[in-house]
Amino acid sequence: MSQTTTSSRPTIPSHPSLGEGDKVYMVSLGCSKNRVDSEVMVGKLQGDSYQMVNDPAEADVIIVNSCSFIQPATEESIETVLDLARYKQDGTCKKLVVTGCMVQRYGKSLEGELPEVDYFLGTGEYHRITQVLSAREGTMPKSHVDVPMYLADEMSPRVNSWSQSSAYLKISEGCDHRCTFCIIPTLRGKLRSRTIASLVIEATQLADQGVVELNLVSQDSTAFGRDLKDGTGLGALLQALSDIPGIEWVRLHYAYPHGLPEGLLDQLANNPKVCTYLDIPLQHAAGSVLKAMRRGVTRAGQERILARVREHVPNIAVRTTFIVGFPGETDADFEELCDFVRSQQFDHVGVFTFFQEDGVSASLLDDQVPDDIKQSRQEKLMSIQAEISRKKLHQWVGKTVNVLIEGVSKESELLLRGRTEIQAPDVDGQVFIANASTDVKIGQILPVRITQVGDYDLVGELVQSS
Repeated sequence: MSQTTTSSRPTIPSHPSLGEGDKVYMVSLGCSKNRVDSEVMVGKLQGDSYQMVNDPAEADVIIVNSCSFIQPATEESIETVLDLARYKQDGTCKKLVVTGCMVQRYGKSLEGELPEVDYFLGTGEYHRITQVLSAREGTMPKSHVDVPMYLADEMSPRVNSWSQSSAYLKISEGCDHRCTFCIIPTLRGKLRSRTIASLVIEATQLADQGVVELNLVSQDSTAFGRDLKDGTGLGALLQALSDIPGIEWVRLHYAYPHGLPEGLLDQLANNPKVCTYLDIPLQHAAGSVLKAMRRGVTRAGQERILARVREHVPNIAVRTTFIVGFPGETDADFEELCDFVRSQQFDHVGVFTFFQEDGVSASLLDDQVPDDIKQSRQEKLMSIQAEISRKKLHQWVGKTVNVLIEGVSKESELLLRGRTEIQAPDVDGQVFIANASTDVKIGQILPVRITQVGDYDLVGELVQSS
């Protein structure tokens, strides 16, 4: 897997020794869940002796795994496809394939919009990638889009592309909620949970490859196991994953606030391998906005949920996301959101502006908020959070924390970089380590004394063992 200048995602290294077949260049756009799909495709391709390359000019086949969660993501996907289509036009590329959320969203209409593309695979069809590539011309339809039902499991070949010490583990697919701002149920289908046994096998395979940190992802992690109706839940899953030899950190992302299971909180409080970190998207705080979003909870309800979490786990680090500029959001609603952020003192916050687009029911609501107001509200809320973050990070100065070593800093070869257990990959800050030892290896978890802080990052030095 590789990337173009429009993507900031890390690359999957090429493995030219795996076969003499056609060469494939892939770019994966969007979220970590989409990335896992890309990793499964790479596994299938390598299993059929395709070679992965990092230069599209060398590729016989180019694959774009697209994102379409919001309009800017769709635009980035289209720009990426058009940019890479020139290699087919130049004659160096034989086939151009687009997969993922944009295909699921727009279906066969893309055939007319992007005639350069040979095949389109929706979110439930990406496992067909080698099938369409090996098909003779004219023997298969150009578009493969249906109700998403496929769920990759431990039998699906996969190449971890994030880092040699950290990986994403998709625990379920789809979502049964119907939030008015979200198109995920349309793109990903209904909730489909994997079994704990399946996840343990895959996680064990990752551990055997050197992975020490598992980042659990899904569309709604809180709902894990509900569809299986056999008692499967997050508590048992977290315990089973932490029991795997070699796994040191297990981190949970994307927990819907309503219905957090007691087993999850018990694991966060008592299992030393479960990171004291919870990613819990709240989206807003004003009652009228939450109701219009169909979140099924009030500000008071969210405050009770957060109080329950912090009562169980006093040292918990909480990440959340908010949407500003939702239709009907008044100045008073936004100020209530700002007050909520100030009072809750979150560790990490992401702020997004609402996009009015087809397929999202909130786009049909009255009182759409002008773009300039959305932008100013986003900037103000992020400014509030930046100040909170600085104050919280300053509390770490002089303390010693465990840091997962991830490699050399991009800014200087004299600095190592890593993360504490309250810093998730890609979305939170990092720790930069000044007195880098040549004996330190990627994947080690070492004590680091924090000496300086920035707005989001920490600086420290290794604590030498006596």
